[in-house]
Amino acid sequence: MSTPKTAESKIQPAKGKLGIMTVGMGSVATTLIAGVEAVRKGFAKPIGSLTQMGTIRLGKRTEGRTPLIKDFVPLADLNDIVFTGWDIFPENMYEAAEHAAVLDRDHLKSIRPFLEAIQPMPAVFDQHYVKRLHGTHVKKGKSKCDLAQQVRSDIQAFKAQVDRVVVIWCGSTEIFLEPTEVHASIESFEKGLLHDDPSIAPSQIYAYAALKEGVPFANGAPNLTVDLPCMQQLSKQTGAPICGKDFKTGQTFMKTVLAPAFKARMLGVSGWYSTNILGNRDGEVLDDPESFKTKEESKLGVLDYILQPELYPDLYKDIYHKVRINYYPPRGDNKEGWDNIDIFGWLGYPMQIKVDFLCRDSILAAPIALDLVLFLDLAQRTPELKHLGIQEWLSFYFKSPMTAEGLYPEHDLFIQSMKLKNTLRHIMGEDLITHLGLEYYD
Repeated sequence: MSTPKTAESKIQPAKGKLGIMTVGMGSVATTLIAGVEAVRKGFAKPIGSLTQMGTIRLGKRTEGRTPLIKDFVPLADLNDIVFTGWDIFPENMYEAAEHAAVLDRDHLKSIRPFLEAIQPMPAVFDQHYVKRLHGTHVKKGKSKCDLAQQVRSDIQAFKAQVDRVVVIWCGSTEIFLEPTEVHASIESFEKGLLHDDPSIAPSQIYAYAALKEGVPFANGAPNLTVDLPCMQQLSKQTGAPICGKDFKTGQTFMKTVLAPAFKARMLGVSGWYSTNILGNRDGEVLDDPESFKTKEESKLGVLDYILQPELYPDLYKDIYHKVRINYYPPRGDNKEGWDNIDIFGWLGYPMQIKVDFLCRDSILAAPIALDLVLFLDLAQRTPELKHLGIQEWLSFYFKSPMTAEGLYPEHDLFIQSMKLKNTLRHIMGEDLITHLGLEYYD
């Protein structure tokens, strides 16, 4: 058994209140916040949350040490979390949750006073970046720099009420953008804010404001936001951790489970057709081709990185990968992800796999959002992680993980899970687990 290293004792304890600021108070945010309160009151279990229900093996299998993750690392307690946020509509959180129609009315009524007390702050919004929405509860400013300062003021006011803060984007998918010169450095980005550069979207304004305030930032959508040189520089400079983008919930979650299995068994894949129907606000936004392009880029990259066609050309070089998302209002938040997978095996004989995932989009996303804010808060209290900028160990939660320059991202869910748990073992001074196991047979 290993001896805990001195670095472990340097992790700051999770004392006091942790403030969570959500950008957007729609389906995901209301499901997250209502769910946390339901768990706190004992009405429900935090199913789907690794931080709340997951365990971690320590040492050898024969030692029998498998504590809950929340008992192993110093995470914030759910009872110490305080919520606020921004939205482009003025409804309080109870009204917003009713509109989202993810949770049933009886569930919401049991925590109605708590939800009604959470009123959104006016949001930074520009319809150019989200064509299908018409915001009415929005900030006015002379420039994007002015808007960024307003968001910083909101964060500063909330910081005065709590001990630590994390910001998480739970808003809609913005139009597809590519990095430009304005994103090359902090200085060029700040000049761009002053001059209302069109390459600076609202999500980037929030990320900039949070990182300038030394606050970790997570991005639940595929927007070009913190995956920029200027944001990575700022993250390292202020010690405000960042991670990947676009919560890995339904269809892509299935891909990161199935594709590694095919590669592990050296089974070929000739085609993978994926289609989705979704009726919530996210589905409406993605009905716009420019927003869909952003999501498509995020969803398409997964298979290439997992299957590595350059290493296995006989199996994967000619794969035909197609992704579709269709807005279908009757389905609401209950998304259907349907996949047709054409594979081939011994001597090239073809086979097919069909997957029909009738999932609940926000029910899958809410525990991801909870885990991310708790782990980002932990990272900021951990000297070894705080100034790294990108927290690659959190790739487990994203369709588009972020890595250091020159590294390809790991998309294999099982590699990601090992990376996450080994990071926790490492910062707590425990031996990393390799699963070699030869010593049991000496």
